[in-house]
Amino acid sequence: MTDRFRLTLAQLNATVGDLDGNAALARDAWEKGRAAGANMVALPEMFLTGYQTQDLVLKPAFQRDCRTVIERLAADCADGPTLGIGAPWAEGDMLYNAYLILQGGRIAARVLKHELPHKQLFDELRLFDPGPISGPYVVDGVRIGSPICEDAWWQPVTETLAETGAEILLVPNGSPYHRGKLDLRMGHMVARVVESELPLAYLNMVGGQDDQVYDGASFVLNPGGHKVVQLAPFDPAVVHVDFGRTADGWRAEPGEMVPQPDEWEQDYRAMCVGLGDYMRKSGFRKVVLGLSGGIDSALVAAIAADTLGPENVRGVRLPSAYSSQHSLDDAEELARRLGIRMDTIPIEAPRLAATDALAGVMEGTKPDLTEENIQSRLRGLLLMAVSNKHGEMLLSTGNKSEVAVGYATIYGDMAGGYNPLKDLYKTRVFRICRWRNENHRDWMAAPAGEVIPPAIIDKPPSAELRPDQKDADTLPPYEVLDPILTGLVEDDLSVADLVDRGFDRETVRRVERLLNGSEWKRYQSAPGPRLSPRSFWLDRRYPLVNKWRDDS
Repeated sequence: MTDRFRLTLAQLNATVGDLDGNAALARDAWEKGRAAGANMVALPEMFLTGYQTQDLVLKPAFQRDCRTVIERLAADCADGPTLGIGAPWAEGDMLYNAYLILQGGRIAARVLKHELPHKQLFDELRLFDPGPISGPYVVDGVRIGSPICEDAWWQPVTETLAETGAEILLVPNGSPYHRGKLDLRMGHMVARVVESELPLAYLNMVGGQDDQVYDGASFVLNPGGHKVVQLAPFDPAVVHVDFGRTADGWRAEPGEMVPQPDEWEQDYRAMCVGLGDYMRKSGFRKVVLGLSGGIDSALVAAIAADTLGPENVRGVRLPSAYSSQHSLDDAEELARRLGIRMDTIPIEAPRLAATDALAGVMEGTKPDLTEENIQSRLRGLLLMAVSNKHGEMLLSTGNKSEVAVGYATIYGDMAGGYNPLKDLYKTRVFRICRWRNENHRDWMAAPAGEVIPPAIIDKPPSAELRPDQKDADTLPPYEVLDPILTGLVEDDLSVADLVDRGFDRETVRRVERLLNGSEWKRYQSAPGPRLSPRSFWLDRRYPLVNKWRDDS
């Protein structure tokens, strides 16, 4: 009977569809585990395919390729530690989210996910069949139970594992980030440890995939809920955890304990990781964005420079007759502080040409939002031309407040391949900018210090599409707008609920109508990193045509 067990946790970054690349990462982690004398090397949930696969996993050809790569990986890892890796598993007309245990050149055991999440951004109940609750599998004489992600959020699966002899719980996860997620996970896992009286290793993947960011932050708990290992969020890591048999059962030995950053740093890092992996996994290296001299484009420029390096970021000023000199100066100063390239493309001549071309069909009408949107759409046109010519992905810069109420021009400033601020309300944009000016981390590629000029943070927000325009002319102050939107979007409150909280009824009703009336714009908007439990797209899915309005 063995009294020592070494488990290698591979908190790594998979790419959806890159079966060979993901298998290579698994093989490399296995080699490190073998060199360290590990009994088992563990990869996260669905690591072979990347996560989430959406409907890609339903293709029979994809399933066949997964089986081929898994069998090859098992053969390659025959002489050494057991390898646990998440992958889809098809049996007849059934398809499972599985955790495969590779030993001695073969698939020695299969754990099939039982609790399939189907709320918020998850849709697993449509893609997979629920598997039976599995018992533990044996690695070098030790019985390991592996509830897969959601399985560990509910008592029955871990309870069954404990009752059927599991000695250590290993929980493989594809758990995406949102603000406060670590505390939420920790609460559930502590409950499972207290109930089962077993040690638990929680293994999560890292990296960005479409609009989701996986933050890692894997940890190990001993019975009683005592945390003895905590890995860094967002960083890949291969860490060896030692367990020893005691009179009270197996216990994990204390290991690496990385302090977790505050919510502002985590949000900023999530936006950087989301952008960086979206670029890398899409094959892009450089970006371009419009620099208006406003706070949103300033923050996006800082995120891009920190993530990709200043040399890979191009800012473009696109002044019109309504652009203020201080905004032009602020954009120039921002580019200088970040060290990014800045070009200037005046749009006054194209604006006049468009006005002249439309003169006939607009004869007899008065200038209104139409003329303002022409400016925004000309900027989108010119930025897309730069993007196409130089192979630089165009970044959109609209924050969640604007995206929510449609305060953005479709085919204009909404143009772009990715929007780092899509799930960040305007009031949080201000706070994040101040945080970045006051903090610098080793993973940031842009200079330290006050990279976003205070003048950009302090001035009233404006689209500058007409003389003396301010956002507050059209929208409630952001200090009012954002709490209303949080109530409507994150909390699903009614108009009456918000009025009871002290908000003006007509203001709430106007915001509610703007929110529902802008769904069609969001449907066509660029993806962006999920920072909250109610991001637009998979977390909140509304019909494009919706005549119902809340008149409470």
